[in-house]
Amino acid sequence: MDMAAFNAEVIRAYRAGEPIQGMHRDRLVLLTTTGRHSGEARTAPMMFVDFDGDPLVVASADGAADHPSWLLNLRQDPHVTVETPDGASTAAVAEELAGEERDVAWADLVDGFPFFAEHQQRAGDRVIPLVRLRTAG
Repeated sequence: MDMAAFNAEVIRAYRAGEPIQGMHRDRLVLLTTTGRHSGEARTAPMMFVDFDGDPLVVASADGAADHPSWLLNLRQDPHVTVETPDGASTAAVAEELAGEERDVAWADLVDGFPFFAEHQQRAGDRVIPLVRLRTAG
């Protein structure tokens, strides 16, 4: 499967307000980061959960051994844009959860979406980051 083409189609359908095959639109956001090498805008569709009124995204990369590019980008520049299911586009600052806050959020996430536990098993020693997208301003 060509993931770039797949993601491009998801992004197109999301922005057009169309159904997205195999996905729940109300659980998706589009996250735009700044490419750490190119400096260009990079958009990725991803599942989110509500975390105290902010979207929380999971850098699982389906349990890959390496962190996803979008996470590495926001570590370089945490200023991002978040597009939500209602069509809003908002500036935000990405914050990785740590310590007890991350542990509690992870337990809640896995309780609601058990497949993330499988992702963590596949990821091996890589601890899957949780990222809060805090609205800027």
